[in-house]
Amino acid sequence: MNNCSGDVAVTIDGDLQDPPKVIPDMLALMQAEKANVVYAVRKKRDGEPAWRLFAIKTFYRLLNKLSDTNIPVDTGDFRIVDRKVIDRFNSLSEKNKYIRGLIYWMGFKQLPFYYDREGRFAGETKYPFAKLLHLASTGIVGFSKKPLTVATTLGCFSVLLGLLYMLLILIARVFLEDFVITGFTSTAALIIFFGGVQLLTIGILGTYIGTLFDEVKGRPEYIVNEKINLK
Repeated sequence: MNNCSGDVAVTIDGDLQDPPKVIPDMLALMQAEKANVVYAVRKKRDGEPAWRLFAIKTFYRLLNKLSDTNIPVDTGDFRIVDRKVIDRFNSLSEKNKYIRGLIYWMGFKQLPFYYDREGRFAGETKYPFAKLLHLASTGIVGFSKKPLTVATTLGCFSVLLGLLYMLLILIARVFLEDFVITGFTSTAALIIFFGGVQLLTIGILGTYIGTLFDEVKGRPEYIVNEKINLK
């Protein structure tokens, strides 16, 4: 992408499991609809084990739940992009890029192209479970700050639980004195309460870290497609 000098670029996996023969049809769709991006969507994936299909489908749906950007499901890096998208993509300064997410995040007019993916002719996939997990973590970290808010949620819940537990201990101490085990209940309540305070503090720090992360990535606040009546 950094060295592309043409009007359009095609990105496709090097093993050619995605069929290059559909590229002219994708290009025709782009020209007919005046689209900036045409991304390939797999209607079926032959030769893929069931666990892999399940993991991929689960990841995309989980990412869309966590992210503010809805990324099309059942897609890969097989797509055609025009010069506008190439230039905007090359201007992004972040290093650990989740490409398929960034392309969709940029906006412009994007259309799906549906095709059937046949099984692998030869060789083995270079993306085992470990690499798929790394790709998933890159996508989630790059497009979602919601995991950072988990500590805040758990902290609030623990603090409320600790306060409720203290109230129950006080009531039991007054009305059910023989029911309360001296020392243990108060210690457990304090551990829950102050554990919640620590989680809440970590969650607040996570919120600031998420804001810093957005600044470090250096993504533009918006991308301009076209200017009208402006010098």
